[in-house]
Amino acid sequence: MLWLGSSSEAWSQRVQKPGLPTAVPRLDPSGRRITDVRPDTTRSTRLLAATDTSATGDSLRVSARPKGDIETTIKYAATDSIRFEVQNKVARLYNKSSIDYGTMDMKAARITVDYSKNLLTAEGAQDTTGKVQGKPVFKDGGGTYTAGRINYNFKTKRGKIADAVTQQGEGYVHAEVIKKNELNEIFGRNGRYTTCNLEHPHFFINATKMKVIPKEKVVTGPFNLVIGDIPTPLGFLFGYFPTPGKSRASGLLIPTFGQTADRGFALRNGGYYWVVNQNIGVRVTGDIYSGNADSFGGFATTAEMQYLKRYSYTGLLNFSYSQRPPDLILRSNTVNTNPEYRRPRAPRTFWLSWSHNPTPRPGGGRFSASVQAGSSDYNQQNSFDQRRYLTPAFSSNISYQKQIRNSPVNYSLQLSQSQNTATGSMDFTLPDVTVGVARQYPYELLGIEPRGRFYEQFSIAYTFTGQNRLSNALPARTLGGDIPLLGGTRESSQLPVRFSNLSPLLRNAQTGVQHQFQIALGSYTVLKHLNISPSVNYGEVWYGKRLDYSYNNVARAIRIDTVRGFNRVYNWSGGVNLGTNIYGTLVRKGTRKIQAIRHKLTPSVNYSYSPDYTRRSSLYFTNNNQPLGDLTNSQGQRYNQVNPANGQILNPISYSRYNGFLYGTPGGIEASRVSFSLQNQVEMKVRNNNDTTGTTPFEKVSLIDGLDFNTSYNLAADSFKLEGLSAAFHTQVARKLNVNANAAFSVYQRDSTGRLIDRYLLEQPNRRLARLVSADLSLSYQFNPAQGKKKSAIPRNLPPTNDPTLGTPNRVNPYEDYVDFEIPWELSASFTTAYTDPGPLPARGTRLRRPITSASITGSGSVKLTSNFRFGYNASYDFVSKQVVAPSLDFYRDLHCWQISGNWRPFGLQRGYFVTIAAKSSLLQDLKLNRNRSFMNR
Repeated sequence: MLWLGSSSEAWSQRVQKPGLPTAVPRLDPSGRRITDVRPDTTRSTRLLAATDTSATGDSLRVSARPKGDIETTIKYAATDSIRFEVQNKVARLYNKSSIDYGTMDMKAARITVDYSKNLLTAEGAQDTTGKVQGKPVFKDGGGTYTAGRINYNFKTKRGKIADAVTQQGEGYVHAEVIKKNELNEIFGRNGRYTTCNLEHPHFFINATKMKVIPKEKVVTGPFNLVIGDIPTPLGFLFGYFPTPGKSRASGLLIPTFGQTADRGFALRNGGYYWVVNQNIGVRVTGDIYSGNADSFGGFATTAEMQYLKRYSYTGLLNFSYSQRPPDLILRSNTVNTNPEYRRPRAPRTFWLSWSHNPTPRPGGGRFSASVQAGSSDYNQQNSFDQRRYLTPAFSSNISYQKQIRNSPVNYSLQLSQSQNTATGSMDFTLPDVTVGVARQYPYELLGIEPRGRFYEQFSIAYTFTGQNRLSNALPARTLGGDIPLLGGTRESSQLPVRFSNLSPLLRNAQTGVQHQFQIALGSYTVLKHLNISPSVNYGEVWYGKRLDYSYNNVARAIRIDTVRGFNRVYNWSGGVNLGTNIYGTLVRKGTRKIQAIRHKLTPSVNYSYSPDYTRRSSLYFTNNNQPLGDLTNSQGQRYNQVNPANGQILNPISYSRYNGFLYGTPGGIEASRVSFSLQNQVEMKVRNNNDTTGTTPFEKVSLIDGLDFNTSYNLAADSFKLEGLSAAFHTQVARKLNVNANAAFSVYQRDSTGRLIDRYLLEQPNRRLARLVSADLSLSYQFNPAQGKKKSAIPRNLPPTNDPTLGTPNRVNPYEDYVDFEIPWELSASFTTAYTDPGPLPARGTRLRRPITSASITGSGSVKLTSNFRFGYNASYDFVSKQVVAPSLDFYRDLHCWQISGNWRPFGLQRGYFVTIAAKSSLLQDLKLNRNRSFMNR
């Protein structure tokens, strides 16, 4: 069936038989045969095969009709004209032509379809300037080809493409001639493979023969690399380039070659990537070093698993293990009678990281994990990243939290770990269970109708906490730093964390359960402006052991015995808070810029009371009738002074039966404390010059975010009743400069040795109110022209980082150091300083202590020198040591399909430099040149 229409409409043809019947030729008035069939715009013309509908044969004897070469509808389109030569079975399309046939789509300036040969030909057309316009664009089976000329057989689905360009994954294939078979495989002659998307690429891999299997690989014969049209000797006898599609694929990870000064030649980051399923991918890589004549260079391996479940969670699990050659104790030419101890054991380090992030769902539980743990010196030996190198502490946490639906109860289960790589200390909390009950009002639970009575505001909240904590830190075995213990030591120590020390680690564990009840007695207004809020707190702690004390006359030390059993200790406290708000406003009339200034003061007085728990024998042991031999304290006072009148100890000492336990000893000595607080805020109302509609003519600007003063007075104390005065100030200037300051003051005098005495400074002749004890100041400033505007989205197809780390690189946030060329420059600086009272003048010959304990300034920033070139810096200066700390200069240059980056650290522990020139595409991530000299290969 043949459809004819105007030249700008689509033509379609479906053939049911092998060929068309011979049509009666049409003649013009002169008797000549018409071969140029013009479309009839008034009606549709149909050419039908002759059929006899009156004599229908027996269906059992009628053979099936053979299928024609054209299997589906062919749709034509052209903006100029379409000529159909019926006798020659040829269709010609002119100007912006297109043909759609099944999975094949063709667009070109000119297209010719020869039905007798099942051949489709497409080519461009020259304009008046001689430039070819409308080059053929061919799509078939998901592949797209741009060419100078295309011949395609739609029966065999084979084709020949001249001057072809096709994209395969992230790469592009250029070829003088391409042949395509029915399997969509491409065979090219004089081909070029590149990841540059320009018509004339900056670089390419040149090969005389090339085969492309779409979404799988590109295989070439002998090839060489061409950069800037300059052939290089870099090449090989054959080439293999994976070109995976959008879906992931398993395959080998080609290692990179390098050399280090102390570990010899190296193969790094080689391994295998395994696609377990659509949700899990595993990457296993390794490094190996040849070493030198004395020792093997070591190795490193990393196993990484990425997993995700749509709408549920995502995660990344990484484990790295490294072995480096040991430092020599004796050289090989040194005479040694005991060669067994010539060399120490090679250091082995590991690091484990795990990140699990759930997708929030209402009413469901939340399981999350953030784990960073490993050997204390792993980052110092294997990481080039300055942040990881300088970070001394890491923490890990695995938790599950859930709010029970239609209930005030929520619970959480946590496993946590923390370690300090500088000190080697490590703490584990296995587990930490918390159950909480939100604040409940008794009258609601009893179903009483509210009528505004005062007791309707009574409420209670409950929290249950249970922990089991292990630590490798063994504290010093002394009491108060002065009294020795039997078998004790005045120095703390650390226990190495390994399986052989599991038993002492468990003995050092602390376990306990804590119950807390917060009882609120409501909030009331008195005298119209004062708010009063009384409250009561009650808590219990349960332990499975306690401590008993006795004095050993022979050893002249205290003996501590651990008594197992259930122990319940409780404490309670009560208090009341009285506060109000005072406002002062200065209003300026007229059209001035500043319309008003408001000062808000929030004074409050809080009273709290807790009883004396030291008199309870279940909590404290006091040597009222047991002298402690010849022991003396740090002031030289003897602990065994006895009152001759009644024989009691004049200076008894109380020892907590739960000293060093998980929650300590509840309470302490009696406290009847009155606390005073004064908070200040200053705001300004100004005209909004940016408002042109009148909707927001004014805006509020904060002058002082907070200026707070706090102190307290303990009525139950026998001395030093007035506690210290503290002050805090914080504000933001021009929305760019953050200012934070804190100070602590003392109101008591001190003697010549620096000890405080129970006399106020006001009693001195100069009548000072207070003395500054400590203070700190922090200033931070960050600015860029785009600050305050919406941040541009960070693209997810970033180039490889090409980390010059000699070992297997650590996985970090890939967008943390992303270079945003939209911001022309940015600057951030911070200044911190701390002051501590140096005390009285020291004795002659003793060095005066510095009052400024720390002062440093840190600066970082970057500037865009050109549209594709950015320069950055990062450095700190310590005013106390007068040294520059961790300076770093870096640059980045975008070369379209290439990138060049570098970093220089002129001095310090990590001094060195690296420069990397690499292709951006992840397909050619090994096509790079690295030059580095760092602390790891000096």
